[in-house]
Amino acid sequence: MKNKYFSAFFFICSLIVSAQENTQKTDTLQEVVISSSRIDLPFKENSRTIQLITADDIKKSGVTNVADALQQIAGIDVRRRGTSGMQADLYIRGGSFDQTLLLIDGFKVDDAQTGHHSMNLALPIEVIKRIEIIKGPASRVFGQNAFTGAVNIVTKDSLDNDASVRLQAGSYGQVSAAVTAGVNLNESSHILHFSKNTSNGYRYNTDFDNQNFVLKSVFNKNRLPITMLVALSEKNFGANGFYSTPTAIEQYEETKASLVGFSTTIKKGNFTWKPKVYWRRNEDEYIFIRKNPSIYRNLHISNKIAAELNGSYTSNIGVTGFGIETAKVFLSSNNLGNNNRFLSTLFLEHRLELFDKKLDITPGVAVSYFSDFKFFAFPGIDVGYELLDNLKVYGNLGYTYRIPTFTDLNYKSPNTIGNPNLEPEKAFSQEIGLKWNTSNFNMFAAVFNRNSNHLIDYVKMELTDPWQAQNIQDVTTKGFETQLLYSFNLNSFAQKLQLGYSFIQNDIKQSSYAFSQYSLNSLKHQFVGSYNMQFFKNFSNTISYRYAERTAGDSYSVVDLGASYTLNAFELSLFANNIFNTDYTETNLVPMPKGNLLFGVQYNFR
Repeated sequence: MKNKYFSAFFFICSLIVSAQENTQKTDTLQEVVISSSRIDLPFKENSRTIQLITADDIKKSGVTNVADALQQIAGIDVRRRGTSGMQADLYIRGGSFDQTLLLIDGFKVDDAQTGHHSMNLALPIEVIKRIEIIKGPASRVFGQNAFTGAVNIVTKDSLDNDASVRLQAGSYGQVSAAVTAGVNLNESSHILHFSKNTSNGYRYNTDFDNQNFVLKSVFNKNRLPITMLVALSEKNFGANGFYSTPTAIEQYEETKASLVGFSTTIKKGNFTWKPKVYWRRNEDEYIFIRKNPSIYRNLHISNKIAAELNGSYTSNIGVTGFGIETAKVFLSSNNLGNNNRFLSTLFLEHRLELFDKKLDITPGVAVSYFSDFKFFAFPGIDVGYELLDNLKVYGNLGYTYRIPTFTDLNYKSPNTIGNPNLEPEKAFSQEIGLKWNTSNFNMFAAVFNRNSNHLIDYVKMELTDPWQAQNIQDVTTKGFETQLLYSFNLNSFAQKLQLGYSFIQNDIKQSSYAFSQYSLNSLKHQFVGSYNMQFFKNFSNTISYRYAERTAGDSYSVVDLGASYTLNAFELSLFANNIFNTDYTETNLVPMPKGNLLFGVQYNFR
């Protein structure tokens, strides 16, 4: 196995060296300004581990949804159940899905019922400009759900074409259709998207029928632009073995997730203000026996109404960021009961640059109040030093918390039991890393450590016991991550090579439980690689590789292929998943599909 790794390494190095002479300057990642609630910084100037997936990356890879796109990032563990991102949980650096915050244009779409619903609102790829992945303790920036990191989906400001129509068909009777249109007027601009995706299922009772609707409008463009974002996602799917035990083959679920948000940016003198208000709703109906709901059925409806006022002030001593967030969450459930929670958070941070801007120091703190768990503080600090023009060493440390979800506290079923006596999770995280960014080459390497207390997990002693929510004491998570991104030209055609590796080790102390549902089965070793190549005009293809080895010892390798051809206004595409028919599971012993194909054609109206 080691010889294979070394051979691959030397092959990649020789490829890079041979292509150096053909390299040309391209649009660089460091020119991208990373979105933040308060202090916005170019990619190159951030002193954190941040990775980007651009719209071009998604298009060339051939993937059809956000969950599959995130699979190509080391340190990200997307545990899917089935195809097309049907049901997927998002993990960062060995944390749980409840410890990862998902945002859309800065709107926090976390769900107080359970983090299982975070990805319900992952947007269609047609409206995505980029995906920003912020790793490490991010609570002082985003609040309590960013325990191990955050993912922000940034939507497009405008479309390349006036409109496009996409049709796809492939294995398991999958059919997908989408219409995306945009218009720019003198005082406003609008993007509208609708898509529908259906399948017979890759095995018994895994059929699905999904719909997505997105509207993004900017009003009053020439004076004070106000952005409105409306998103709706409906998913109906057979959930054979998705939850409970693998023998529960008759499960069924329907989810409806929506977001309505308004935001603007006001600049006056040295001040920048960013107010926003939004409403996030999720409805989840779970049926244990699809054809007989009377045996066991859960219906949960959660609502979150929130307002934020963030700002920054630029002075001779740096940039000061400040803000306040308030939210009220409601849950109506036939299993969890009627619950509500009020939360409010104050944010304060300051970025100081010294020694001709080579050294940057950003201390900050978030102080949160929860109506059912009182006050908590999340202090932290980021430090970076520019060793050379393109080489930077950085480090950060901070405290993080996570409040138990209503599912953690109150859930009751024959297989899972909540715990109303749970305490909030707490952790102290540290990280140090090195970045090297040039016009065509981006690389980082980072080591991190997280000391967690009261970590919430679902555990049991015997295989036949129900899962019980418990606070596991003293979990230490250590890890290493690295990524290389190299863009170059061969015979005037653009090429892009990306490699990533992550290692995670969990040291769980004072735990006598034999089985863990989430925390104890992290990706111990993860290697991802992709090569986007083009050798002919209008034709490009991508090969992607993923190797995963979990703490429990199981491992697998998956290879995907994507290809696209442009012919005038038509774009033809092919995505081949798991081409070597690997047998593997990502969560709950749910077998993932064997090799499958998806063909597509898109027409762009000019």
